[in-house]
Amino acid sequence: MEWQQIEYFQKVAQLQHMTKAAEALSISQPALSRSIARLEEELGVSLFERQGRNIILNQYGKLFLKHADRILNEINMTKKEIQSLLDPEYGIVSLGFLHTLGVNIIPDILSGFQNLHPNTKIKLYQNNNVSLLKQLEKGEIDLCLVHHSTENPHIEWEKLWDEELFLMVPAGHRLAQKSSVTLDEIGQEPIIAMKPGYELRKIADKLCRKVQITPNITFESEEVTTIAGLVASGLGIALLPDQRDIDEAKVRKVHVRWPSCRRAIGLSWYGDRYLSPAVRRFMKFIFTSYKGTQL
Repeated sequence: MEWQQIEYFQKVAQLQHMTKAAEALSISQPALSRSIARLEEELGVSLFERQGRNIILNQYGKLFLKHADRILNEINMTKKEIQSLLDPEYGIVSLGFLHTLGVNIIPDILSGFQNLHPNTKIKLYQNNNVSLLKQLEKGEIDLCLVHHSTENPHIEWEKLWDEELFLMVPAGHRLAQKSSVTLDEIGQEPIIAMKPGYELRKIADKLCRKVQITPNITFESEEVTTIAGLVASGLGIALLPDQRDIDEAKVRKVHVRWPSCRRAIGLSWYGDRYLSPAVRRFMKFIFTSYKGTQL
């Protein structure tokens, strides 16, 4: 049974005349008669009583019409819903992003985009780099802002900006009054770090190896805000991107002049997958507004 057969049946039931129904549907009368006959054959019952040129629904036809109206209404609603999703102004964008971007960058991106396109819905997914790329691969999200892509040839990654990582120290710390430091100056200071597996942790470990120090990690966390709070309490120092909500009365942000403490942030998407107009518009906004910036 095809939805078009149901549509034809509904029109015949409304007009109770085969020729008039055929004209309304812009098909030939024989083609319409064949469609109704196939439908009746598939259902195993006649749906109409023929009375001269007019045809009237029988008890089976009345029952089928009740369900046909419901089916066609659902199809029309589905069409409208799909069309609304294809309209870039009313579509949905599912965006994944790193935990560390949630305080500063994501609010700026969303406010900037929705000032221009207030009817587009943005669904947010916060996770670590590896998990976000897995979500992207599975089709659970459309886009993600991550540190780097994977070796998966289907996943695209385009760099947007470089983000500086600062040494965050308590306000009363010996390094707090310095404008800049070298990373080897931290020596055996207690360090508060992201948990293993997070990209910030990988970057920090790599930088420590470069300056030939073994980090004295005393606390590990999954959230940048938690790490900043522990620093503010004097429990250690941390290597973090700038955070808008850090209490500057309790935490000092110190530039690391050597080695260069930066990470690249880019946008990833699945190259072989259909991207809706709303998603493509969001991508255009991101690349226009943020590509090549220094944060």
